[in-house]
Amino acid sequence: MKVIKIGGGCLKGRKEIGQIVDLIAARGQGHVFVVSALNGVTDFLIESMRLALEGEDSIPKVISRLQAKHMNVARHLISHRKRLKAFSQDLNKSLTKLERLYYGLNFTKEMTPRIQDVICSFGERFSAQLLGAIMRDCGLRAGYHMPHKIGLVTDGKYGDATVNFVKTQRNFKKYLAPILNEKSVTFIPGFFGASEDGDITTFGRGGSDYSAAVVAAGLAAEILEIWKDVDGFMSADPKMVPEAQLIPILSYEEAAELAYFGAKILHPRTVEPVRSKKIKIAIKNTVNPDATGSIIKARSPRPKSVIKSVSYDTDIGIIKVHASGVGARLGFLALVASSLTECGINIKSVVTSQTCISLLLAQKDLEAGHAALSAIKPRPFRRLEILNDVALVSIVGDGLIHKKGIAARCFTAVSNCNVNVEMISFGPSRAALYFLTKVKDLHSAVNAIHSTFFATPRCS
Repeated sequence: MKVIKIGGGCLKGRKEIGQIVDLIAARGQGHVFVVSALNGVTDFLIESMRLALEGEDSIPKVISRLQAKHMNVARHLISHRKRLKAFSQDLNKSLTKLERLYYGLNFTKEMTPRIQDVICSFGERFSAQLLGAIMRDCGLRAGYHMPHKIGLVTDGKYGDATVNFVKTQRNFKKYLAPILNEKSVTFIPGFFGASEDGDITTFGRGGSDYSAAVVAAGLAAEILEIWKDVDGFMSADPKMVPEAQLIPILSYEEAAELAYFGAKILHPRTVEPVRSKKIKIAIKNTVNPDATGSIIKARSPRPKSVIKSVSYDTDIGIIKVHASGVGARLGFLALVASSLTECGINIKSVVTSQTCISLLLAQKDLEAGHAALSAIKPRPFRRLEILNDVALVSIVGDGLIHKKGIAARCFTAVSNCNVNVEMISFGPSRAALYFLTKVKDLHSAVNAIHSTFFATPRCS
């Protein structure tokens, strides 16, 4: 049995969804599908919360638009009138629940993390309902099961939950495994689970990959397939480096580092649940389903250069905390980190020296992070500095930390293109080296590194 995750990029419109339906009909019997929301729906749900806060008059329009989006697909792909009507009724029940939540939000005027998570979970719910109905119209036995009904238990942290795998696996054996059938297709909404108290909690944007990995591990699947609209992991972003090559095999470590450092193929936490069970992950292109794609497993072949890929992330900024004797002051780093954590700000990485702590944050968190640190009393630092015109560049490959000359070749290539390196981190991971450069130099840096390890040297 496979667990297959279908991303929102594959669910853009009637044509794309029709292609997915054909694939499921041909290859889906006996397998479990973890699905994302239709493309754009989660963003719309988030924006609609703001509209609901401003005035209740917007709520009927929001519900009508969601209904129209899903019914438009259903009318195109469900030919049997009774089945179409049954789906419409099922969808309307979910929309009624969502509508009540929006009115509650308008009444309380409080957008709490709890209500945000509940509302955001509806995109995946609608998707599972829709695909289940379409597959039944195709003559297949198909159904959907909500995560909170089959015991997908989380730690209860809103917006960034972690699965309690021991309890979830036990629940899957009790509630999910007995209802699976080799002749049926099963859909499960991704992106969310429920705390032990029953509160809906999400795994963060892109978290459906993580959901699928949890389901795969919990059911001891033979493989986890991630259906995307790309072939797999590449040696670089082909939009920036046209000669980028497909990476056929990666290790869990390499995939996790690439996902964390900018490659949008996979959610960074996806490998966590499957690694302990040694379940392989296959990235498959729905437009070219018979293509090799990328396989992720415990070990991967090591090329002579060791390097598998160069990736980048422009959604990054730095807050520099300037102070004397940073490394010798007990609890200084803990004070800075806890002040950001209390404000819900995630620290992507930290580099320290005796006079400065450099905190890597997402762009959206820079101003809030600056405000949080400025509020510390008494002020334990000399000054704060924000750098928001930087990009993070990483080279990834299992064993690069043990390979002599890798860092030298990397930075020589960058230097030869007149690119200045802002900050370096090498050592925390056995599979990744990363540094910061100015955004204006990103293209040159990535091309210089890629051509050094994969092709004829050039800067751009």
